[in-house]
Amino acid sequence: MTKQSSKPAPGAPPRRARPGTDAPARPADPGHANTLAASADLLALRAQLSRAEKAARRAPAPTPARAARPQAPLKPQRQAELGGVSTDDFSLAQAHARLRDAVYDGRYHLCPHAIGHARAEGFLEHDVLNVLLTGRVRAVYTQERRWLVCGYFEACGVALPLHVVAEPHRDGHVDIVTAFVPKHPHHIISRARLAVMLRYDDEHVRARTAHAGNRVGHRGKGRWKKSA
Repeated sequence: MTKQSSKPAPGAPPRRARPGTDAPARPADPGHANTLAASADLLALRAQLSRAEKAARRAPAPTPARAARPQAPLKPQRQAELGGVSTDDFSLAQAHARLRDAVYDGRYHLCPHAIGHARAEGFLEHDVLNVLLTGRVRAVYTQERRWLVCGYFEACGVALPLHVVAEPHRDGHVDIVTAFVPKHPHHIISRARLAVMLRYDDEHVRARTAHAGNRVGHRGKGRWKKSA
């Protein structure tokens, strides 16, 4: 019995390599590698552009700067009305700090004139206190030692302006002299107008009974005439 040889016969075709055996590696295609690199670069560039567009949309647009309007000079009559009224920032800030401390400590008194305006114009005590705490001191009446505080209160879902006049005392208490809904919210009331309002606004309407008699310039028998 003869032993078969594993060597291929001369002239026979070469055998294929079995799977799992080491096969010679094919040389890499340089064109295909360049195409993959270009595709990766393009995807990265698109991602960067997309992130930049999202960041630009999220960033708030800069507010255009408004040109400051030149303030018109006050008329001589208005300058005379504002005599004795201080509007500098230091006085207003100091007055507002003292006012808030007095309200927080409960050292305030609501005067009858303010109560009468509240009943007539439809605001309450907490509306007045809210203006004193969150409003803005617009003027200081130096001679009367009073402050004008401007703010807003809400009635039926509508914000209405409310001005409050407060008078401080040396012991830290504050009298709420009056409060009213102004006709011109941004107008600082003058000292003379404030004095007139405090003097005459709280007067009651007096009724008088008319007696039967002659009208002026007419002669009669002293009786009422029937209307037509």
